[in-house]
Amino acid sequence: MFSAAAAVRPFALALFQGEADPPPRSRRLSLGLPRRLAALLPVRRIALVQAADVMTAWVLFGTTFSQLADWNNGALPRVWDGCIFLSAVAVSAPVALRDRWPLAAWRVALVLLPVPVHVTAALDGSDAPYTPGMVVTYLLVIYSVAVRCDRRIALAVWLITVLGLWIADRGSAPLGAVITGVAVLFGYNVRVRRNATARLLLEERRSRQAESAQAVLEERARIARELHDVVAHHMSVIAIQAEAVPLKAAGDPAQLEAGLAEIRSLSLEAIAELRQVLGVLRDQDGRTDTAPQPGLDRVGELVANARAAGLSVLVEQPEPVAGVPPAIGLSAYRIVQESLSNAMRHAPGATVSVGISRESGAVRLRVVNGPGSSPGGPPGAGQGLAGMRERAALLGGELEAAGVEGGGFQVTARLPIEETA
Repeated sequence: MFSAAAAVRPFALALFQGEADPPPRSRRLSLGLPRRLAALLPVRRIALVQAADVMTAWVLFGTTFSQLADWNNGALPRVWDGCIFLSAVAVSAPVALRDRWPLAAWRVALVLLPVPVHVTAALDGSDAPYTPGMVVTYLLVIYSVAVRCDRRIALAVWLITVLGLWIADRGSAPLGAVITGVAVLFGYNVRVRRNATARLLLEERRSRQAESAQAVLEERARIARELHDVVAHHMSVIAIQAEAVPLKAAGDPAQLEAGLAEIRSLSLEAIAELRQVLGVLRDQDGRTDTAPQPGLDRVGELVANARAAGLSVLVEQPEPVAGVPPAIGLSAYRIVQESLSNAMRHAPGATVSVGISRESGAVRLRVVNGPGSSPGGPPGAGQGLAGMRERAALLGGELEAAGVEGGGFQVTARLPIEETA
């Protein structure tokens, strides 16, 4: 529905209330001043666009003043010299203002340019009372408005311009409307492209930030998985050993000392693995722990620890699994480690079968435990199973974990290996 207020609003913005966007700033379009000169001036860098506008305004002032003064010397009657000076100011001042205040520069031009138009008409007597300086000034100013102001304001400025051209000289008004319209369209096109570029840069920045945040979350999840596997396994073994050693020793100092030595060995092993996991954190000298991560070649250590904790572990490995990439070996090691830890916590004294094989371009794991000989600990939060599934998924593999008949539990995993030609 047509609204008179909505129709008048763009003209009110153009003439009185509207404001332009801030000027784009780039260090490539500015020039740093020498230190000695910068110490004497309130600015340290000069904007090249503003400097060019000031120089252009100075040239327009000089050419307009000289041209009108020459015409005035041969005219009868003569025009007051103050009008010549004011005309030169009217032509040059909007150009000096257009970069910082484009809409204010257009308003100044709208108010002051009738003076040089009247003076030119009185001295030249031509049909079109416009000098080249006036044309250049107005085109620069109206272009700046189209680049830095809303399209409604730019359209209102162009319509007011057409009206002013028709009042000043009806004969040249159509051509002036076309020329100023081209300037407005060109400026609006530049504005659209600038806004699109700014939005694209903003989206790219947001995308980079999102990717960085995602990378941080993935790294935190990786470190959390490693810490969980290391701490859960070793602490479970140490806790069981600490409970079992006094019972086995039965007051025998030699057996007690041997049991404590084993607990100490497990503690040192846990500390060593924690140092490897946290090797990404550098010390003040920039050093990191570059020791190799555990792989399938160290599964025997896990089995020995589990047996020492009271589990009966049977390893089913037809042949040594060699040539496995470090990432696959580490994940397989952690899956076996977490499976044995769960068996120790929830099925103490159970019989566990660990199967490791390589077939069809993949490493296959199968860890099955029967019911424990004594009640196990309370159910956990499920972080261990979630971590095992994440490890398998990150490598493009699969992992299944479920209970079996008779009260046991089974973990099966398939970790694919990319074959190299």
